[in-house]
Amino acid sequence: MSFIKSGWFCFELAAEIVCEELPNDICAFTISSSGKRCLLETYATKNGAVEYQCRTSEVVVEKMADYIETDACVKACGVDRNSVGISSDALLEPQFTAKLCSPACYQNCPNIVDLYFNLAAGEGAFLPDLCDAARYNPHRSMIQLMSSGATPGPSASESASIASAPASAPM
Repeated sequence: MSFIKSGWFCFELAAEIVCEELPNDICAFTISSSGKRCLLETYATKNGAVEYQCRTSEVVVEKMADYIETDACVKACGVDRNSVGISSDALLEPQFTAKLCSPACYQNCPNIVDLYFNLAAGEGAFLPDLCDAARYNPHRSMIQLMSSGATPGPSASESASIASAPASAPM
């Protein structure tokens, strides 16, 4: 039996980690005994309320199983256990990329780094290159990721300038 401390509470885990049996506050960034990532999802109850549930994803993690990420890594990497689903969109945020690429995260939290390494690869980017770019030129790392296929919408200032631009006269 394993004991896990989450927040102020301590609870006992069976010998096997089964995502559907985990409390929601440790679901995200956990790897089940079968080697699949746990994922926090929402669902609607019969009365229309939205609730959270820990589910097993189809994503298999190579060389890792029975793993619950530490609170120290969650904090160092700038991730949130209450996130529903996981997306590569966070890699477009310079503050997030800086935390993910920091030595405290990148060198000590292989589970989170592996997850975002694979998300970046899915976008056609190489996480070590993004981290190098983020250290030396944060805007370049965003451009690199966007040029790989990710397409964010216009920024607030771009939207304002588009909205306030005069319409062209018809020819």
